[in-house]
Amino acid sequence: MREALINLAYLLSATLFILTFKGLSHPRTAVRANLMGAGGMLIAVAVTLLDRHIVSFTTILAGMAVGALAGAVMAVKVRMTAMPQMVALLNGFGGAASALVAGAALLELLGGGALPTTQFSVAVGASGLIGGVTFWGSLVAFGKLEEILPGRPVLFTGQQVINAALLLAALLLGVGLVARPENTWFYWGMLAVASLLGVSSVVPIGGADMPVVITLLNSYSGLAACATGFVLNNNMLIVAGSLVGASGLILTQIMCRAMNRSWANVLFGGVGAEVVTGPKADAVYAGKVKAASAEEIAMIMETARRVVIVPGYGMAVSQAQHAVRDLARLLESRGIVVEFGIHPVAGRMPGHMNVLLAEADIPYEMVREMDQINSSFAQTDVAIVIGANDVVNPVARTDPHSPIAGMPILDVDKAKTVVVIKRSLSPGFAGIPNPLFAADNTLMYFHDGKKAVLDLIAAVKDAV
Repeated sequence: MREALINLAYLLSATLFILTFKGLSHPRTAVRANLMGAGGMLIAVAVTLLDRHIVSFTTILAGMAVGALAGAVMAVKVRMTAMPQMVALLNGFGGAASALVAGAALLELLGGGALPTTQFSVAVGASGLIGGVTFWGSLVAFGKLEEILPGRPVLFTGQQVINAALLLAALLLGVGLVARPENTWFYWGMLAVASLLGVSSVVPIGGADMPVVITLLNSYSGLAACATGFVLNNNMLIVAGSLVGASGLILTQIMCRAMNRSWANVLFGGVGAEVVTGPKADAVYAGKVKAASAEEIAMIMETARRVVIVPGYGMAVSQAQHAVRDLARLLESRGIVVEFGIHPVAGRMPGHMNVLLAEADIPYEMVREMDQINSSFAQTDVAIVIGANDVVNPVARTDPHSPIAGMPILDVDKAKTVVVIKRSLSPGFAGIPNPLFAADNTLMYFHDGKKAVLDLIAAVKDAV
């Protein structure tokens, strides 16, 4: 009866987790979905604590207090623009926890004088291998996003050969662990090699591919947790880890499709990893770029009937989302239809722009995904691009040899007038010039994103 009640509670938790994923698919239901997920986890943790007396409740409560304090500090202190780094770091913590728990379970079993079963040993090995790669790979991703490490790909001769050798060595140590589980150095050796593999496999990936890397590492953390569930014989951990692993893989595939690439291409030949060929910036921009002032752009706005705002990472860096909201409201008060066009990989994590716009209380009805908005750019009077680059680069459609060839982009170049707010003509993560900046229908407004939007608001008000 007791076992049945525990499994029933786990089933309720699993149901809440599934509903959480469904709710997170839309910003309107995301907050409720997060609460359901937290409730499901609370039930799972409470039932596990009542079912298994691993350590004293005093120790458990002390750990929970430390974790809650750390979480509260991060929730208050971490900027919205730093959410990608935070997600990368939390992915890593999940992988590290799985690897350490699996190792501790192995030591506990051997300390009791019993030999692990084959299933137990395989699960321990999987948890250690995936967890090690996830933790150290996530730390590298965090470092690149936080600009502690270079955002560009770090390449050296024989890199892929070394990665293949590290993977083979980790697998061989895993085989040794299954064959001789009493020799725990197989596990710790495999964990060390997996850690090196995590670093060496993410270092050569450039910043443009970080959204895909984050989703993939998220999937890895789920798979590591699932393996640890088999180690502990905990059904809830198996279900939760499977859900995270599967959803992460699906999201990775969606992100890759949005970039017209495969995950293997991201991992082994990412944007920025190849030598960029093609026209130089001087040849693309020389004598063609038209700079404009806020007053000139405001004059164009006077006759506009439809405006589409396209946010990019530059908006996030300058924290311009609230100013952008004010500009949208001002234009709407003048009878102008305003929408937002969002590219799936804009920013540095999936949904980065959506989160920032939601934080600024921009109505969900105004936000359009790329597939929804692209067909209407030809009927758009003004497209305002704020800090986006590669996701609006028409070279993706015209140059089959470009690093971003075939990547679906936002067709802002088809609008009657394009206003690009950017600090300079510096390239995006792909490292290539953007002909949009020199197009006949484009005006460049060189300024910090937030300051530019505030100046534009003032100019529109003065133009009345």
